[in-house]
Parts: sequence; structure tokens; C-alpha cells
Amino acid sequence: MTIGVPVGPARRLGAPRFAAWRVASRRRRTAAGSRPPPFPLLAAAAIVALLGLLPIGVTLSRAMQVDVAAAGALLFRPLVGRLLFNTLALVAAGTLTAAVVGTAAAWFVERTRLPGRRIWASLAAVPLAIPSFVTSFAWVSLSPAFQGFPGALLVVTCAYYPLLYLPVAAALRGLDPALEETARSLGCGPWQRFTRVVLPHLRPALFGGMVLVALNVLVEFGAFALLRYRTFTTEIYAEYRTGFAGPQAALLAVVLMMLCVAFLAIESVARGHVRYARVARGTGRVATRYPLGRARLPVLLGFVVLVVVTLGVPLGMILFWLTQPGAAAITPAEVSAGILISSTLSSLEYGAAGASLTMILAFPIAFLAVRYDGPVVAAIERAAWLVQGVPGIVVALALVALTVHTLHPLYQSSLLLVIAYAILFLPLALVSIKASLQQAERRLEDVGRSLGLGWAAVTRRIVLPVAGPGLAAAAAMVFVAVVTDLTTTLLLAPIGTHTLATRVWVDTSTLAFAAAAPFAALMATISLLSTGLLAHRFGGTNRLRNDLTPGARR
Repeated sequence: MTIGVPVGPARRLGAPRFAAWRVASRRRRTAAGSRPPPFPLLAAAAIVALLGLLPIGVTLSRAMQVDVAAAGALLFRPLVGRLLFNTLALVAAGTLTAAVVGTAAAWFVERTRLPGRRIWASLAAVPLAIPSFVTSFAWVSLSPAFQGFPGALLVVTCAYYPLLYLPVAAALRGLDPALEETARSLGCGPWQRFTRVVLPHLRPALFGGMVLVALNVLVEFGAFALLRYRTFTTEIYAEYRTGFAGPQAALLAVVLMMLCVAFLAIESVARGHVRYARVARGTGRVATRYPLGRARLPVLLGFVVLVVVTLGVPLGMILFWLTQPGAAAITPAEVSAGILISSTLSSLEYGAAGASLTMILAFPIAFLAVRYDGPVVAAIERAAWLVQGVPGIVVALALVALTVHTLHPLYQSSLLLVIAYAILFLPLALVSIKASLQQAERRLEDVGRSLGLGWAAVTRRIVLPVAGPGLAAAAAMVFVAVVTDLTTTLLLAPIGTHTLATRVWVDTSTLAFAAAAPFAALMATISLLSTGLLAHRFGGTNRLRNDLTPGARR
């Protein structure tokens, strides 16, 4: 008979006292987690959640102003059917293509003896830092033949496949090698091991990445407008230009929101509630890497083609147009140093202001969700997350309608644009801030409170210094998202104000590709440098991908 030897607290207290100690400890933790949150913190978080719900409420109220007959005539016309077909066809094709490319790239990088594996791993993630409308600018300036569905499919695949590559690669890296070894011992070949063992365990990462790609395609505007491919977002913008944020645009926006919510619901159902983690992880082992054999040269050639298509063409076309005079553009446009500097400064100023306000608004909700429990806290957090299913063009049009009819002093103001950024990127900041706060040890806060500090002093003197690096990374990601934003800036920027994104849009719309190149180059440089600094700060893409994927949707 084997006799268990108590260790730790059990050895010091004895079994009966140890059991009592465990019960008391559990009760203290439960009481600490269920204590009511401070009213100022709860009120601040509730106000922020209501601010996030504001665009949804305004859009629904504007859509309800249309009577049933007019709404039916608008929604059931042939144009809406074609828009629905164009949008869903591109969503299906783009998501499937991105899933194949991203999963294949992740498999070859993580599970094969690919020469230069680390270099290919970094290059495969870099396209996420290039805005999609910059990619479309490159392909359209290369040839007008890329306009339409083929060009749109190419652009969304190039821009969004990293949203699948990053989580799938991380899932493959954390998968237990014993599962494949067991399947191999039972006589399963490589293809059977992948389809019957590996692929089912990739389902959370795969479905999560696919729904991110689908949402990005649904809400994309700039890339499709440059490619002359009509979707719901381009038609909503056209309705705004003709009807000035009228009820017709609101009706189409409601349809777009319903599509986004439907994809989120489908992903939640498809993911299910299956457990994919081991109870005891034991000693971590590196999975066996398979030799490529005769497939070595084709796989290397495939990675070369992938890098050329996703990075070589966009960056190469930007460099090409930088070397061309203004007359090389089909519609010549002179780019002065003053315009370039002012546009850059505007982008940086709005980026800093948007990131600051977003972090301020997201912090109370994140702190509340991490440190307190209860139905009210859960409701506030879920309300803040609803913005994830609202396209940027819907947020912008809702704020336009609200300021035109109710808050007119805010119309066409910089403050309104910064508020729109904060609403739009609230979920992105919320994810990153929660991850940072969860790494801050709660016992340090208990010690601070035991010394007489209030919750505000504990937050300022203990929580913020500990979670500071993660909060800085979250602010940097929101900053990049604001700098590269096009749709919201295009609709809400004050008259006469231009950012790098809007200058690229204006010049490319008039086919002035040489004039647009300096702005595209600066914007791509800012995005690439910021993403590179984040990757260096977090030591690779494994931890970075959790923070980048929620902000790519814009």
C-alpha cells in the first residue's frame, strides 16, 4: 500500500486542519472576487459601455424612420440582391482562400524542416501591418485588370491571411506532440494524422481566424472602392454622399450589422464547448519536424511567391511610383513638402489623441472585468464588446446623423473624430488591457489595501506600474489602427484636414498614383515600424497575435 506524504500547507497543518484551511482560503477568494465594485468605477464603465452602444442605437432609430413599404422597396430591389451576392461571394472565397494559405504556411513553418524557417515565419506575418487599401493601390496602379472580383479576392487574401496564419501557428506550437505520436503508433499516415488528430485541435484557432477574415471583408471599404468592386460598404458610402446619412443608408447599415452579428454567432456555435487543453501539461516538448523530401523545392518556391505577392508588389509599386515624376500619374498632381508634412503630423496627432482617449475609456471596463464578478459587470463588458460587430462606416454615419440633428457643435470637429476612434477601437484596447491586468498579481493590491490605500491609489501606485509595459503595447496598437484608418477619417475629418490615409484615397481615386506614393510609403513605414517594435517587445508573433487580430478588422 502506498502512503501519501502531505506537502506544503498540508504537511505543516495536518490533514484535518489543512482541509479547514483550504475551505477558509476558498471562501476568502470567493468573497474577494464577489465584493461589490466601487461606485465611481462602475459608473465610469457603464458610461463607456453606453457610449459604445450609441452608434447602434442611432442607426436603428434612423432605420425605423422609414415606413414598411419604403423599406421593402429599398431592400428588395435588384441592386441590394447584387450587393448581397457580391459581398457574400467575396466573404466565402476570401475566407476559404485565406484559410488554405494561412494554414498551409503555418504547417510548413511549424511542423517541417523548412530551410530559413524563422525568416519565413516573420515574413509571413508582416503583411498584416500593411493597410488593405495600400495593397489595392499597388495592384490597381500595376494594372487596371485587377479591378473587380479577381483583384478583390487577391487583395483580401494578401491582406488578411496572417489573421489565420498567426493563431494556427501558435496552436500548432502548443499542441501536445504525444497525440501525433500515438496516432503514428496506431498506423496512421501523415495525412491521416493531420486530418484526424491535428486539424480537430486547430478548430478554435481556425474558426476564430476565419471569422476575423469574414468580418474584415464585410466592413472593408477603401480597398473595394479603389478596385471598383461594389459591396454593402461602398454602397452605404454612396448613399451617404447622395442622401447625407439619410434613412436609406441606415437601412443598409442595419443589414450589414446583421451580417456581422450572424458571422459572430456562426463562429460561436461552430467552435462549440469542447476542451482542447490537457489537465497536466508536464514537461514541454518540441514536436517532431517532418522532412520535406522532394517537396522541399516546391514549398520554398511557394513561400517565395507568397512573399512577392503580399510584400514585393505593394512595396515595389510604392518605390516605383516614388521614383516617377508627377507627370507619370494619369492625373498629374504636385506633392509639396508642406502637404506631406501636414498630412503626417495630422495622422500622428490623431493617432496619439485616439490612442489616449481609447485607453482612458477602456481601462475602467477592463479593470472591472478582471477584478470583479457579477451580472452587472458581465453585462457592461458584453455591451462594450458589441462594437466588435459594428462596421466603421456604420459608426461614422451614426455619429454624423447624431451631430447634424442633435449635437451640431460637434459636427465636423476633431473631437468627434477622436471619439469615433475611441468607440471603434474600444474592443482592441479592451483585449490588450485585460491581458495586462491579468498579469498583475492581485495579492499586491490586497497588500496595498491592507496598508490603507483606496482603490484609486492602489490602481495608480501598484497596478499601473506593474501592467505598464502591456498598456504601452496596447496604446501602440490602437495608435497604428488610427493612423491607418480610412473610412472613419474620410467621413468625419474636419473640412480641409487630410491624413496620410485620406491623401492616398484622394490621389488614387483620381489615378494620381505618383502623387499618392509618398503618403502610402510614409503610412506603410509607420505601420511596419510600430508592428516591428511590438514584435520585438513581445519576443515574436506567438504573444503578439492575440493583440493584433482584434484590431485588423478595420
